[in-house]
Amino acid sequence: MSEPVKVLLVTGSTRAGSGNTAALATTAAVAPRRVTAVMYDGLARLPAFNPDDDGDRVPREVAELREEITAADAVLFCTPEYAGTLPGSFKNLLDWTVGGGQLYGKAAAWINVAAQGRGQGAQDALASVLGYVGAVIVEAACRRIPVDRAAVSQDGTISDPRFKADAAQVWDALLDFLGDL
Repeated sequence: MSEPVKVLLVTGSTRAGSGNTAALATTAAVAPRRVTAVMYDGLARLPAFNPDDDGDRVPREVAELREEITAADAVLFCTPEYAGTLPGSFKNLLDWTVGGGQLYGKAAAWINVAAQGRGQGAQDALASVLGYVGAVIVEAACRRIPVDRAAVSQDGTISDPRFKADAAQVWDALLDFLGDL
């Protein structure tokens, strides 16, 4: 795929100063020129999933989420782990994608920034949900890149040059996969 590529970046955190959000912002900053990295910022505004509302007239916030996923060539996630699994607000976002099918066949990957010994529960749950909704997990682009909170700069990015180098490798793997389609 040599034409421009659009990648939706989705953080699983609603916390200001989140290392997960900073990881995606930094990853966007090191994206190759042909990549348009778009940060999804509607997590906190999504209503609680209700199957009764998942029909022709979904809430506006859900329609916007689904449109952003549909418009992307791939989705890159970064989420914290709460109580050994995905944060409720992030799982809610994923629940809204089940009925719409926007992730079916969509290339997806994640960056896990949790400290060593943490974050595996969220990563496993994300892999399970993405498999359930039929996303194509790009294993080579899924990375564990631990980030110390002190590395999050005032501008909301990660100052560690090693993180930037690892994030560039995520792009390489994702673009290699998309080029094979």
